[in-house]
Amino acid sequence: MNLLSQETSPYLLQHANNPVHWKAWNPKSLTEAKENNKLIIVSIGYSACHWCHVMEHESFENVAVAQVMNAHFINIKVDREERPDVDAVYMKAVQIMTGRGGWPLNVVTLPDGRPVWGGTYFRKDEWTQTLDELQKMYQSAPERMIDYAEKLHHGIKAIGIVQNEESETEIDQNLIASLIEKWKKSFDWEFGGMARAPKFMMPNNYHFLMRYGYQKNDAGLLDFVNLTLTKMAYGGLFDTVDGGFSRYSVDMKWHVPHFEKMLYDNGQLVSLYSDAYKLTKNQLYKEVIEKTLRFVEKELMNPEGGFYAALDADSLNSNNHLEEGAFYVWKIPELKAIIKEDFDLFSQVFNCNSFGLWEDENYVLIQNQTLESIAKQNNIPVATLENKKENWEKLLYNEREKRSKPRLDDKCLTSWNAIMLKGYVDAYKALEDKKYLETALQNARFITTNLWSSEGNLFHNYKNGKSTINGYLEDYCFVIAAFIALYEVTFDEKWLHDAKQLTDYSLEHFYDEKKSFFAFTSNLDEALITTHYETEDNVIPASNSVMAKNLYQLSIYFNNSYYEKVSHNMLLAILPGVDYPSAFSNWMDLGLDFSEQNKELAICGELALEYCAKINSMYIPNIVLAGTQKTSSLPFLSARYINKETLFYLCQNRTCLIPNTDFQQIINVLIKQS
Repeated sequence: MNLLSQETSPYLLQHANNPVHWKAWNPKSLTEAKENNKLIIVSIGYSACHWCHVMEHESFENVAVAQVMNAHFINIKVDREERPDVDAVYMKAVQIMTGRGGWPLNVVTLPDGRPVWGGTYFRKDEWTQTLDELQKMYQSAPERMIDYAEKLHHGIKAIGIVQNEESETEIDQNLIASLIEKWKKSFDWEFGGMARAPKFMMPNNYHFLMRYGYQKNDAGLLDFVNLTLTKMAYGGLFDTVDGGFSRYSVDMKWHVPHFEKMLYDNGQLVSLYSDAYKLTKNQLYKEVIEKTLRFVEKELMNPEGGFYAALDADSLNSNNHLEEGAFYVWKIPELKAIIKEDFDLFSQVFNCNSFGLWEDENYVLIQNQTLESIAKQNNIPVATLENKKENWEKLLYNEREKRSKPRLDDKCLTSWNAIMLKGYVDAYKALEDKKYLETALQNARFITTNLWSSEGNLFHNYKNGKSTINGYLEDYCFVIAAFIALYEVTFDEKWLHDAKQLTDYSLEHFYDEKKSFFAFTSNLDEALITTHYETEDNVIPASNSVMAKNLYQLSIYFNNSYYEKVSHNMLLAILPGVDYPSAFSNWMDLGLDFSEQNKELAICGELALEYCAKINSMYIPNIVLAGTQKTSSLPFLSARYINKETLFYLCQNRTCLIPNTDFQQIINVLIKQS
C-alpha cells in the first residue's frame, strides 16, 4: 500500500499514486524491514528534479516494475530537502561505490539500513534486473551482502573529518594566498566561473574571491568576479523577463539552465550581487537584485511571510505534456509577433541567432554585449535602448504568463528561509530600500513564530500550519547568521540574543568536543547508520563553516572566549588539509576574519542608525559592526554610550582606539586598511 498521501512534502505527494508501495522514512518503516527481514529500497529526490520525474514515469508508474519492488522490498521515498541527513549518508555510500553522485539517488540496503548497492538514474530494465539479482543473492548468500555492507559501512564512516595532526596555533594567511594561486588556474576568462560544464554558480566562492581581491588589492581577481557576475546576469541562467536564477547551466556560457529555480540559490545570489553593487555601483547588478526580489515576492512568498522552496524545471507544453524549460523558451515566429518592428534590434540584444539557439528551434534569451555597445552600433542613445529592453521584457512577461506555469514546491524550509532573509537584509544594505528590511523582519517573525519551539529547538520544515521534522545544523547556522545580519541593520539587540540562544542550543545538542565539529543532526534525534559532519562548502556553504563564522562574530559581541576558541579550532583543523579551494571558500573567508586586517566598529549615540546605514551601503567586508542609540548591556558596547554624543570606537582583536567623533576619519582608516 502506498502511504505517501499521508505526507506533506510536494515531492512525496507526487509519488502518492504510484503503484509502488512507497512508505516515508520513519521508525515504523525501518522496523517493518527488520521484522520481515526485507531489503530496503531508499529512493531520494526532490520536486524540481527533472531526472527524478523521468525515472518516476519510466519505472515507478509502471505496474510491472512496481510488482518487482513490492514483492521483495520495503520501498522508502525520501525528499532530500526534507531529510538532508538521510541524503548525505547515502550519497556518501553511492560516491564510494560508483565514484559519482546526483539525483535521483537510489540505494538498496540491508534491513538495518546499511547500503549494499546504489546509483543515480536507472533505465527500467536495468533497474528491475538488478533488483532481481540483489534479492536472489540475499536469499542464497546473505553473508556475502552482509560482509560487503560491513566494509562499505566502514568506508562511509571514514569519509568524515580528516583531523589535522599538526599542532598549529595560528591561522596561516600565506596558505590562503597559495590556495588562491592554485584556484586561479581553473578560471574561465571568457565567460567567468570555472572552466568546465555544467556550471554551478557557487555564490560563496565569488563572495570570498571578491573579498580577498578587495582586501589584497588584487585587481585581476576583482575583474574575474565582475566578469563572472556579468555573464551570469546576461542569461539564460538569469531570467531577464521575470527575475530569478535557475540552478545551473549545462554549458560553459551560462546559457541553457537546468530550469528549476531554487530559493537557496536566489537568496545567496541576492547577497552576492548586493555586495558587488556596493563595490562597483554597476547598474546591471542593481537590476538583478530588484528583479530577483520581485520574482521571489510574487512566486515564492506565502501569506504568512515565509518563502516556498522551489519552482520545477518542468511545465506543460503546448501539447499538454510536461517538458523541461517549456515555460521559458521562445521560437522565432512568436518573438516576431510579440516584438514586431523592433525584432532586429531585439535579436542583437538577446541573440536570436546561433549563439542563443538551444534545440528544436527553441531560443533561450542571452546577452553577450553591453547595451552601450549595441546602442553605438545602431546609432541610438543608450537610454532609448534601455527603455526598449524594459518594454520588450514587459511584452514577453505578459505573453509568458498565459503559459502553464512550472509546478511549485510549497513547503517552507527553515535554512532556506534564513538564507533568503539574509538576502533581503543585504539588498537593504546595498540599495537602502526599506521595503526589503520590512520583508526580512516579516520573515524573521515567521521563523520565530512557526519554526522555533518553546523547548528551544528549531524545526526544519513547515507546511499547512505544521512542522514535522526536528531541525538540522543547517537550520541553526543559517538562522543565526540571518539574525546577526538583522542586528547589523537595526541595532536591535533582540536578534543577537536570539542568535546566542540558538548558538548555545547548538553547542549542547550538535557539538562534538572530541571531533571539534558540529554533527549535522541533533543528539535528540534517532541515529542514522553513521554520524554526518558537513564540512565541505558546496552550492550552499557547509553548516560547520557557517557556524564557525557565527561563533567568531558572536564571540566579539558577547566577549565570549569559548565561542572564539571553538571557531578558531575548527578552522585550524580544516585549513591545512585544504586541497580543493572551491570546496572551502567559506572557511577561507573565516580565515580572513582572523587576519590583522579585520576590525570591529562600535557606533554609540543618537545618530547611530544613520551612520550604520552609511557604513552598510559601503563595501567594507572586514568589519564586525555594532551600535546603540542608548545605554547597552551588550558586552562589546558596555559603558560606551555617552548622552548627546555620537562616538565611534574602532577596535582590533578586542583592543580599541580612543573614541572618535569624526566619521570620515573612521572611514578613511577602514578603507586604507582594507
